[in-house]
Amino acid sequence: MEKKVYSTSGKELRTITLDDKVFGLPVNDDVIYYAITNELANRRVGTACTKTRAEVHGSNNKPYKQKGTGNARRGDKKSPITVGGGTIFGPKPRDFSYSIPKKEKRLAMKSILSAHAQGDRLTVIEDFTVESGKTKDLAAILNNFAKDERTVLILKDDDAKIKQAGRNIPNLSFLAYNRLEAHTLFYGRKVIILESAVKNLSDFYAEDKEAK
Repeated sequence: MEKKVYSTSGKELRTITLDDKVFGLPVNDDVIYYAITNELANRRVGTACTKTRAEVHGSNNKPYKQKGTGNARRGDKKSPITVGGGTIFGPKPRDFSYSIPKKEKRLAMKSILSAHAQGDRLTVIEDFTVESGKTKDLAAILNNFAKDERTVLILKDDDAKIKQAGRNIPNLSFLAYNRLEAHTLFYGRKVIILESAVKNLSDFYAEDKEAK
């Protein structure tokens, strides 16, 4: 697959060949769903906690005698049917995280990249950095390719200056080529990849690496 490479000002510079093993695969909706669900589950904190009747503070004495009052029989004030009583089958702290096969996760990333490439939502631009670290300098570059869209910028490395400049830009996410996130990448309406990151992605998701 051929893609045009643009300058930071939005001008066409040259063409680049995208690896069909990464950007030209049939889109597998199932593995994308599994990868996104897995990421969302792993993000869950799982700290919700309720008290049972054994944990609620209160007396264990009967509030009134068993017979003769006309009221229903009641053991203590900590009963779940009493205001301030315990909770029946309420949530307790738990770990929601789980793992999926690495091959499945890698296939999901390649499927998402392929979907963006085939849907013309993927743009390749020349390598750049923002030496000043200022938001306005990065925003001026991004405005040439995306306007008020949920944008994902895939970097060739962990560029602290670009991340610093983009902290205050709404709807902008940064991903390193070797630490992609299915949820962030899938819901990006515009995916911008640095030219060097294209080669890095092809090398990182190479088939021979998966076989090791």
